[in-house]
Amino acid sequence: MNGMMSLELDRLLPELFLAGAAVFLLLLGSFLPRRHQWVVGVLAAATCLAGIVATAVDWSGESMAVFAGSYAVDPATNATRVVVLASVLLVLAMARVRGHARETEFVVLLLLAALGAVLLAGTNDILLLAAAYLLASVPLYALVGFAKDAPGTEASLKFYLLGALLGTTMLFGVMLVSGVGRGTDYPMLHHGLSDAPAIAVAVGAVLLLGGLLFKAGAVPAHFWVPDVTEGARPAVGAIVTTIPKIGAVVALYRLVAVPFDAVAMNWSLLVAVIAAVTMTLGNLAAFFQTDVRRLLAYSTISQVGYLLMAVAAAGRAELALPSVVLYLAAYAVTNLGAFAVVCALPDARTLDDYTGLRRHRPWLAVSLVVCLLGLVGTPPTGVFAGKLTVFTAAFDAGLGWLVVLAAVNTVASVFYYLRWIAPAMRTSSTFGRPDRPATVTAYVAAPLSVAVGLLAGPVLALVGGGLLLP
Repeated sequence: MNGMMSLELDRLLPELFLAGAAVFLLLLGSFLPRRHQWVVGVLAAATCLAGIVATAVDWSGESMAVFAGSYAVDPATNATRVVVLASVLLVLAMARVRGHARETEFVVLLLLAALGAVLLAGTNDILLLAAAYLLASVPLYALVGFAKDAPGTEASLKFYLLGALLGTTMLFGVMLVSGVGRGTDYPMLHHGLSDAPAIAVAVGAVLLLGGLLFKAGAVPAHFWVPDVTEGARPAVGAIVTTIPKIGAVVALYRLVAVPFDAVAMNWSLLVAVIAAVTMTLGNLAAFFQTDVRRLLAYSTISQVGYLLMAVAAAGRAELALPSVVLYLAAYAVTNLGAFAVVCALPDARTLDDYTGLRRHRPWLAVSLVVCLLGLVGTPPTGVFAGKLTVFTAAFDAGLGWLVVLAAVNTVASVFYYLRWIAPAMRTSSTFGRPDRPATVTAYVAAPLSVAVGLLAGPVLALVGGGLLLP
């Protein structure tokens, strides 16, 4: 028994690192003077690196469910760990909290939100799913209002109210699904839901999926994304449009592929419709944005729509899961790269404020162009490789109409990204001094977004093992 417990703990080292670091750093920060709070950020970065190393060592291990089958350790979980931890490293580098009175609190809340995202992706039990949802949400409510200004407070309140509403509906879904499925873990639900009353399963599943759609920022739970991204600090906007999306999309995939796979309902069509509406609404709304943060927020919504295409193909196409992981990795680094430019120029709020960037900060302009064209899906960037594999998976699953719509949306998205690139390429006599750490982060993220595309083959091979199935 002790040997099995030790083995299970060994397989959970990245999660244990995050949880332990959050507690330890909170206590450490309480005793450090303000001028030495930077130590907390350095230790948090070291924790993320240790988690990535532990994941790499564990990757070749056999897929298994630990702690009474409630948590799955498989290629999908390992990939989420790496993407989330790498995203935290980029956020720590770009965030302007050095010397802030509450620098420790920012770092600890970020680690807790990252832990929640990882748990969302690996959960193999709907009770743990509900707990992970709360852990991935509550720290972000505090981070959005971190600046204690009027826009941040308003955004935090909106975020909290919608999250509480959909979190409550999610709990009702947990109650219904566990009741008719006669269990809570995914393998038991896979068998129990097959002969359960169809109406009860449908209602419970929709309520359950609603919470995850909120975390992902998909229609119809997308309203908070632009307001929160605009009202929060730029680094927090980068967090809420990236880290929770990673865990939520993988959690959605796992739900559709395992417990709901045996239900006699066309979940593929439902998710495909949500994907179509999400990508279309995100792109159409982005056309009219002049605030760069709102533009990136609606861009995020559209990207989630593309990701949901692979979720719709879950269990019906071999490339479905690998394409999700590849797209998430590419989107995370590319989106964070674009936000790093925003963090580097905190006074530039509108598209016109970027006029003259090429002349005064040419390498920062290059980084912006690479990241924005990467979000479009321009080769050889990672998002291009991600979109190509997602489109292939959706086509293999018989969703040709969705692939055509996604291709049209991709072409249409070029317009609003060019609206940002065009002023940056013009000349201007004056331009503000950028923030150095955020600038360096943009210089790192831009080539990484290309590297993910060039290394798409190895990334797809790493996730070839798929999910832990019943």
